Amino acid sequence: MLDIADRLARWVEEGREFAVATVVAVGGSAPRGPGAALAVDSEGTVVGSVSGGCVEGAVYELCVQALRDGGTVVERFGYSDEDAFAVGLTCGGVIDIMVTPVAAGSPAREVFGSALSAAAAGEPMALARVVGGPKGLVGGVLLVRSDGSYEGSYGGGFPELDGVSAAEARAMLEAGRTGTVELAEDGSRCPGGLTLLVESSLPPPRMIVFGAIDFAEALVRAGKFLGYHVTVCDARPVFATRARFPEADELVVDWPHRYLRGTETDGRTVLCVLTHDAKFDIPLLEQALRLPVAFVGAMGSRRTHADRDRRLREAGLGEEELARLRSPIGLDIGARTPEETALSIAAEIVALRRGGTGVPLTGSAVPIHRDGGRRGAAEAA
Repeated sequence: MLDIADRLARWVEEGREFAVATVVAVGGSAPRGPGAALAVDSEGTVVGSVSGGCVEGAVYELCVQALRDGGTVVERFGYSDEDAFAVGLTCGGVIDIMVTPVAAGSPAREVFGSALSAAAAGEPMALARVVGGPKGLVGGVLLVRSDGSYEGSYGGGFPELDGVSAAEARAMLEAGRTGTVELAEDGSRCPGGLTLLVESSLPPPRMIVFGAIDFAEALVRAGKFLGYHVTVCDARPVFATRARFPEADELVVDWPHRYLRGTETDGRTVLCVLTHDAKFDIPLLEQALRLPVAFVGAMGSRRTHADRDRRLREAGLGEEELARLRSPIGLDIGARTPEETALSIAAEIVALRRGGTGVPLTGSAVPIHRDGGRRGAAEAA
């Protein structure tokens, strides 16, 4: 649900009543993962998606029904070989969807409102909802903040359940994960009758683009499209200007290695080095390849890469550190223009994050949707 938090937060502010349908479990191949949501207000306005179109019509009707009846329901949608016209996923997977009305005056609305506002503002938080268990608990919601404090209560006569659920949700938030947790109804950590869906929301991951060149202009737009907070850094003030990079979140005029040494990075951060000038690249990459970031890529020809590799070895970097460098940066899609090159770089970033191969899906036996893969950049954004 937090993937449409900004729009739902406005609905709460405007006093609209709405029902939200959230993917709570996935089996096999499915277009959207747990946490994906679609919401319908009392006037029939729709935002979001749960399946890319396969079951949206049926989910819309469930939301309308929930607004009318005021009850939370969980429905399963799958593919039926027996009835080609049945509502289901044409990809052959199975998804469970929980539909919850968010009515004016309900205690849950206050919790949802606080959670949506926090997520829309980029505050780290998690939403923990009961998606399986006793009927009286299903649909219960907690807002859990990064310091472990929480709002809301599941009720049900087990006061320990709220505290244990909040602790589990906080742990998932710290890991930047969205997924399910199995607990016992009495709050013990032994799996037994209660399933929570925990949706984590973190500030957008960072993309730092070094080198204020024309390729960087296109990459900034691609980075914003993928949900990154994008910074452009260049030591030359004549190039690092707002007129050239209107969509960048930050513009920094500084030597790249000096800026990287003083700025915050984490395991979701993406570093794209487009300067292809040794006096900038080498001291920058010496630092970058020793940081626990998600991606380090550098632009340049194969000759430039060979020279860069030699210089980095002379600077003392080992095989393990050098193996992290994606150079020349990007996937081979025949890119020529800045826009095509930005697409190539963005594709490599996504492939590395999701465990993709980069090969065409046509004629390939690799799965289209993966549950695993390397975790990183925008996973909880």
